[in-house]
Formats: sequence, C-alpha cells, structure tokens
Amino acid sequence: MADAKVIPIGPVGEGGGRRTRDERDERDEGEAPAGEASLTSLAGKVAERGAGGGLDQALARTFAFLRRRLTGDYEVDDFGFDQDLTDEVLLRLLRPVFERYFRVEVRGIENIPTDGGALIVANHSGTLPWDGLMLQVAVRDRHPAERHLRLLGADLVFQLPVVNELARKAGHTLACAEDAQELLERGELVGVMPEGFKGLGKPFADRYRLQRFGRGGFVATALRARVPIVPCSIVGAEEIHPMVGNSRVLARLFGLPYFPVTPTFPWLGPLGAVPLPTKWTIQFGEPLETRDQPPEAAEDPMLMFQLTDQVRETIQHTLYKLLVARRSVFF
Repeated sequence: MADAKVIPIGPVGEGGGRRTRDERDERDEGEAPAGEASLTSLAGKVAERGAGGGLDQALARTFAFLRRRLTGDYEVDDFGFDQDLTDEVLLRLLRPVFERYFRVEVRGIENIPTDGGALIVANHSGTLPWDGLMLQVAVRDRHPAERHLRLLGADLVFQLPVVNELARKAGHTLACAEDAQELLERGELVGVMPEGFKGLGKPFADRYRLQRFGRGGFVATALRARVPIVPCSIVGAEEIHPMVGNSRVLARLFGLPYFPVTPTFPWLGPLGAVPLPTKWTIQFGEPLETRDQPPEAAEDPMLMFQLTDQVRETIQHTLYKLLVARRSVFF
C-alpha cells in the first residue's frame, strides 16, 4: 500500500457560481459564508452564556462540529478513517452503552503503549460484535493518550450497506495482512479477534472456551512490523445474546455465517436483538515484545505457532481468573 495520504474534504455549498466579483473578493479577504458565520456566532454566544455549563458546552461543541462539516475542515485518511466523525458522533453514541448499560470495567490499560504501533489481540463472542465496539471505546476513553483503535473486520462487514461506510469512517479495515502491517508501521493501534465468526457465533454451552486462532497470521504481521502484541480478555459479552441454536437453512438463505436462535430472537422480532445488560470486564495483559526476534522470524512456522499458542493461552487463563472472581453476570 502506498504511503499514508490525508485526503482533505473540500468545502461544500459555496454559492454555486452565483456570487459577484465583489462578493468573491470579500470572501477571499476573510469573510465567512452566511451559514458558517451563523454557526460560529451561535457557538460563541452559547459558550459565553456559561463556560461551566454542561448543556452549553455540548451545544457549542455540536455547533463547532457542524461548522467543520459544512466548511470541509476535517480530514479522512486513505483507509476512510474520519476521526472527527468518530469522536463527535460515533463514540458519543456508544459511550452511554459502555458506561451505563454494560458498565465496563477496564484493567491493565497501562499495558498499551503511549505511542507507536501495537497489536491488540482479543477473544470474540456475543453473537453480535458489541465486544469490538466496546473495546474501541475502552482504548479511546481509558488510555491516557486517548488513542484510537483500528479494528480488523471480516469481509462480511464491508459487504453490508451502511455498515461498510460506518466501519470505514470509524477506522476499521479489512482483516488482511497488508492493511494491518501498513497501519502498524504508521504507529497505529490495531485490534484483531482471531476467532472470527467461530468465536462470535459459538453456542452458549461453549462460552469462554476460545476457538482456534487460525494459522498465526496476526503474529507474523506483528513480527514484520516489529511491534508488541497485547493480549486482551473480555468477560461479559458471552451472555448478551445466549445462542441456544443455529438455523443453518436461514443462514444459507441470507448468506450469513450463522443464524442465531436465542431466548429472545427471532421470537420477539427486532426487540430480540437488544443485548442483555451484563456487567463487562476488559483486561489488557502484559505486552509480548517482538523486537528481539530476528527479521526472518515471520517465516518460521514453528515460532509463529508457539507465539500464537502463548497469546491464546494467556487470554484463556485470564478469562478463567476473571470468571472465578466475578460475583454475578449482571452485577
């Protein structure tokens, strides 16, 4: 992939060629368009009314966001990541779910580097991928450097309308070695859930039993980029949609890897897709360094197998410890 390119989004709504020469000259000298001026003035008045008021601050921030969108004063990278939209809209929508609904407790956040690339490897579960979204909020909100996590998603994510666009704007990209290595070499945090659909769609009876981690492709990527691997264990997601059955006929009909049957879905229709309000814990383990490995390590299948198994066992052992210490699924 080519070097990183920041793609500026050009201004919109600048008159469509209807302004006179004098009007264009005035604009060139610094006059803002009417919409921009109105938003700026309104945001300023709201901010002046109460610097300490939560509602006023929220309104001022909203108007500032709208102004940036109208004037094109934001950036999108060549993967489609729109940091402004992610921070001001997507994460704001997810934050109440993280803090009040799942009441996520985050441990070991200090194990994520303050800067530079790192690969976060986590277990995957829950029928619907709420765990990936909560992991993204955890890294952004709990890490001192407020870092963004770039998750690797399955092909299906980028084939679905709307979901594809939102995933790209949130910083997610296709789970392929080339994209992952490119992001890591840029110094980004990359998240991967090697169990994939095997973990996401496993029966409730197999909860918290890790599935296969593939052939160790994520380890090879980390070795080539020479970045640490941070194991991550997530407890609480397994119970949000207890999957008691899988309709393979419907799965084939809709082109899905599985069609879940839970105590509430499909019996309650769309209401059955609402997750149960379980209590979550996300724990980041000590990073596994790769810098001391030789350059040819990524081509050694035995070494990749050993490191993959080491990461998997670390996550599994931590899951067992968290489950033993857990008082209740919901508290």
